[in-house]
Amino acid sequence: MNEMTEGAMNVASQTVNQMQSFFHVSEIIDYVKEPEHIVKFATGVIALLIFWGVYRLIRMVITKGVAKKLDASAAKTVTKIVSYCFYVLIIMYILGLFGINLGAIWGAMGIAGVAVGFAAQTTVSNLISGVFIVTEKTMRIGDFIEVDGVSGTVDKVGLLSIKIHTVDNQLIRIPSSSIINTKLMNYSSFKYRRYVFEVGIDYSSNLENALEVLSKVPEKCSLVIKDKADYKPKAMLTTLADSSIGMNLIVWGLRADFFDMKSQVCLEAVRAFNEAGINIPFNRVDVTVLSEKTNPKGSGL
Repeated sequence: MNEMTEGAMNVASQTVNQMQSFFHVSEIIDYVKEPEHIVKFATGVIALLIFWGVYRLIRMVITKGVAKKLDASAAKTVTKIVSYCFYVLIIMYILGLFGINLGAIWGAMGIAGVAVGFAAQTTVSNLISGVFIVTEKTMRIGDFIEVDGVSGTVDKVGLLSIKIHTVDNQLIRIPSSSIINTKLMNYSSFKYRRYVFEVGIDYSSNLENALEVLSKVPEKCSLVIKDKADYKPKAMLTTLADSSIGMNLIVWGLRADFFDMKSQVCLEAVRAFNEAGINIPFNRVDVTVLSEKTNPKGSGL
C-alpha cells in the first residue's frame, strides 16, 4: 500500500515538474523577482486596466450609437470588430513589454492583410460601403426604398448588405457597394409626399373653365393637404401635344395616405371633367371585318 502511495506521489510530482517546465514557471518567477521587472510588470498591469476601462467606454458608446441605426445582428458584428481590434492591440502591447520585436510581426500582418484584401475585394468593398451607409444615416429598418429599380421595405441593415421585402413579399438582398454606387431613393424620409396628376383635354375645350374645374378637385379630396402654405395644390397647363392639351394637378398628402390619395384624386378629376362636359381624348382603333367575298380563301389576306 505504501509503495502504491509513493508511486502515485512520484507520478504527481513528475507531472507538476513537467507542467512547470512547459509553462516556464521558474523563469517567470526569476523574472518577476528582479526589481526593475517588478516595476515594469506593475506598470503593465496598470496600463492594461486603463486600456480595459477605455475599451469598455468606447464599446458602450459605439454599441448605443450603432444600435439605433442597425438591427441586433449588425450591431453585434460592429461590437465584435471593436473587440478584436482591442485584443490585437493588447497582445501587441504585452509582447512589447517582454522585449519582443514587433517589426517583423507588423510586417507579416501587413503582407497577410494585402493577400486577404486581394482575395476578398468584393467583401472588403461591401464592408467599407456598409460603414458609409451607417454613417450617412440614409435608411432605417421599416423605410420603403428603391435601389436600381428594386423597391421594398427595409428588414435588415448590415455592414455587408441590406435585406428588403418587396410589395409582393419577396426577399431581396442588396450588397452595400451597390447602394453606394447607385441612386438610393428613400420614400420614408419625409412626412409628406407629392403626387402629380397628368391629364390631357381636347383642343376644343375652354381652357379657363378646364383650369377652374381641375383646381377645385382637391377640395373634394379629404386626403389632400390644403391648409399648409408649402403644400398647397396647384393646377396648370403644361404641354401642347398632338391630340390634346396637357394639364397637371400637383397635390401633397401624408406619406401613409399616398396611394389612397392617388386613387381619390384620379376618381374626382375624371368625375369633375365628365360633369363639366370636358372631353379627355383617347386613342381609337377602327376594326374592319372582311367577308368571304372580299377575302376569299387562299388569298393570303
